[in-house]
Amino acid sequence: MSTDYIISILKPMLEGAQMTVLLFIISIVVSIPLGFLLTLAVRSRVKPLSWLAQGYIYVMRGTPLLLQLLFICFGLPMLPVIGEYLVLDRFTAAALGFILNYAAYFAEIFRGGLLAIDKGQYEAAQVLGLNKWQTTTRVILPQMFRIALPAMANESVTLVKDTALLYAVAVPELLHYAETAVNRDFTIIPFVIAGIIYLIMTLILTVLFKWIENRFRFE
Repeated sequence: MSTDYIISILKPMLEGAQMTVLLFIISIVVSIPLGFLLTLAVRSRVKPLSWLAQGYIYVMRGTPLLLQLLFICFGLPMLPVIGEYLVLDRFTAAALGFILNYAAYFAEIFRGGLLAIDKGQYEAAQVLGLNKWQTTTRVILPQMFRIALPAMANESVTLVKDTALLYAVAVPELLHYAETAVNRDFTIIPFVIAGIIYLIMTLILTVLFKWIENRFRFE
């Protein structure tokens, strides 16, 4: 394949990659704090709130992300009475699906981080005269995030790859442009280029999380 051909298909694919990156940023920025709130809800002493949060996490982790995207995009508008008010732009609907799904996974990651903290840390904080808020913010949360970082990194890499599911709800992203070029030109080169772009994105993300882990390690 000529360089001119690669350049010609690279431009629309990079435009699709912008949509991929945008979805990733929106999903990660919103789902991480939402996941932490879910973790707090699960650990709440208010039992109905805890049960509701646990049920939500079970449903979101127990059903395919693709099914959730299809339900939000095409199922919600079909609900009686309120369906007409739930018609969302395809990208907005997809972003909502990703946020709700990944918040459940991050909630479990944070819960595991909290469970990994030795109870002696709480006792030591009390001996030092720290109140509950100081213990949480200065002792518990920093350790929780340090423990959770590797799992968060893995989940974030998975999120980058899952953005390809945008294709299933007719949002033009990287994979959409790659398949369009393959079907038009009868060559697998666009798929190879798409794979390289995904690898570059995941490499950047992996390096970033390694840097964050090192910063936490030496603090």
